[in-house]
Amino acid sequence: MNNPITLLYSLPGALAQGLIWGIMAIGVAITYKILDYADLTVDNSLCTGGAVAAICIIGGMDPLLSLVFAMLAGALAGLCTGLLHTVLGIPAILSGILTQLALYSINMHIMGKSNLTISRTQYDLLLTSAQIPRAILVSGLFVVVLVIVLYWFFGTQLGCAIRATGNNEHMARAQGISTNRMKVLGLMLSNALVGLSGALLAQYQGNADINMGRGAIVIGLAAVVIGGALLGRRENFALRLATTALGGVVYYAILAVVIWAGLSTSDLKLFSAVVVTVFLSAPHLKKKWAARHPAKGGAPLC
Repeated sequence: MNNPITLLYSLPGALAQGLIWGIMAIGVAITYKILDYADLTVDNSLCTGGAVAAICIIGGMDPLLSLVFAMLAGALAGLCTGLLHTVLGIPAILSGILTQLALYSINMHIMGKSNLTISRTQYDLLLTSAQIPRAILVSGLFVVVLVIVLYWFFGTQLGCAIRATGNNEHMARAQGISTNRMKVLGLMLSNALVGLSGALLAQYQGNADINMGRGAIVIGLAAVVIGGALLGRRENFALRLATTALGGVVYYAILAVVIWAGLSTSDLKLFSAVVVTVFLSAPHLKKKWAARHPAKGGAPLC
């Protein structure tokens, strides 16, 4: 039988990783929930952020300042996806796939090899897996600041225009909003946050790897849908952002439990896909169940 103490020791690390990936999930939520745009760029823009941060730190840059360049690199990736879609007319999913494909080669050129080590013994990193309490504090602080800043931004005229574009593109265009411009800005903001997450993740694990973002979109969606389930019917925007980040924590806590229970690490991607499928299909299945089994005394649903 597995020792429960082992699980307890793994949970703080899961919390730290969950908060870092929660930042990425907030970026995914901006495109998936707010902009209503299926963006697959994140699978490699996360690695781009990590690669840029790593090369900057190795070059002598302050680890905190390297996060700014990681966000800029992520924003450029989002810009490419947005221009492919709005200027060249490539469908949303395909534009993300094309940028993601190109970023693999770009990331290799940035790092010069498939893996770049940034040892905590050589550099004064913001957070590392060797100092879990500090990692939780730093990543948690980033989440809080991002939620506050994004709550303010999406309350501005520009932020409301992005939300209007995702809510009803035709109506937003009728109100004089440049929906193409809003899509590009939303994609840039989303991937900037993904790049930030990649930079923090690279510092946390002590390296930037060419495959570090593989499957990131699935983890991001899992965090988004878990966060949505935690939120319930409440519509507070700040709370929606916070629960999205919390969804990342819950997801990694679940991973810690299933690994502790004996699930092979090679099955984690399958598990992630199953979790996303369950949470995405739950509202639809619930409606179908309610339609087939109306409450006693109530009118049947059409």
